[in-house]
Amino acid sequence: MLEFVTGLFSTNGFILGTLVPFLFVLLIVVFVHELGHYLVGLWCGIGAKVFSVGFGPELVGFNDRRGTRWRLSWIPLGGYVKFVGDMNAASVPEGHDDSLTPEEEAQAFQNKSVGRRAATVFAGPFANFVFAVVIFTTIFSVYGRGVADPVVSEVRPDSVAEQVGIMPGDRFVSVDGIAVKQFSDVQRYVAVRWGEPIEMVMERDGELLTFEVTPERLEIEDRFGNKMEQGIIGVLNDRQTGGHRVERYGVGESFVMAVKETAFVIQRTGGYIAGIFSGREKPDQIGGPIRVAQMSGQVATLGFVALFNLAAILSISIGLLNLLPVPVLDGGHLVFYFFEALRGRPVPERTQEYGYRIGFGLILGLMVFATWNDVSSLLGGS
Repeated sequence: MLEFVTGLFSTNGFILGTLVPFLFVLLIVVFVHELGHYLVGLWCGIGAKVFSVGFGPELVGFNDRRGTRWRLSWIPLGGYVKFVGDMNAASVPEGHDDSLTPEEEAQAFQNKSVGRRAATVFAGPFANFVFAVVIFTTIFSVYGRGVADPVVSEVRPDSVAEQVGIMPGDRFVSVDGIAVKQFSDVQRYVAVRWGEPIEMVMERDGELLTFEVTPERLEIEDRFGNKMEQGIIGVLNDRQTGGHRVERYGVGESFVMAVKETAFVIQRTGGYIAGIFSGREKPDQIGGPIRVAQMSGQVATLGFVALFNLAAILSISIGLLNLLPVPVLDGGHLVFYFFEALRGRPVPERTQEYGYRIGFGLILGLMVFATWNDVSSLLGGS
């Protein structure tokens, strides 16, 4: 552990290898999220007093012609847009602000229709998803995408694949009736279905064979030593016989693929969150700023494209996190607006206040738990 800490926090290694990639990824994702809130709020006629990337004291900033203070703050672990009429950065109700001018009253957030407020709140997470699509589209159209033929190059001894009779040279045709185009299609499908029987159709010497395979759950390590659990069946696809190549696509096709990639990450992340509550998944993969910083530094060693790919995945994760129905988060606001639309009047202020207090406690607990996971991961890898 001492060697890790020494290397991590040496001036050059930490700043260039970890801190810079971390700030690049996090700040751009936070900026996009808050920009979504700001732009839709502006479109809905809501004035903004502050647009802040980060919390705490202001580091640098300026005022635009609309009177909005754009600022970069010292603590780069989030951000906010403080709209006209908000009593605080979290839009938590604290009563009516009598200091507003008639012009400000017309632009005040709380004086807009529930539909406009809901659209403004939802715009933040939605912007994160759009940003991910833009990144994936750019990567696929400019740099291409690595693909491999759905061919089995090797079957691991004593694996479930060997037990059911899958052999090297077999070609995947479909899994549970879904056509397979490349090897990653099988990997992604199997990874989240450990313990579930899967019907696999394979081609062998021109003949179609059907196998029922139940993936086993196994802990694996990536190239940086990070551990994760996923379903596997024990087949490999190597570069010599697997048809590995880079394919490039037009902008239109890249956009379609980017939407599908974003939907896959949303499904995978949402499935993991649901799996935690059902007891199917372990919560040890929940990470905080320490893990994000570590991953940013690791991925940065692979190049600029890999770092942007991480930014897309992190953007999706932040969008989903903010949509959780927890007061203080965007999803919690949307829940209150939903009931306001049903009732025809706002949820009582006291109810909202208690909800925000509970939500703040939940988020604080999540942050502590994520930090504990991060520290445990570092100690475990030392």
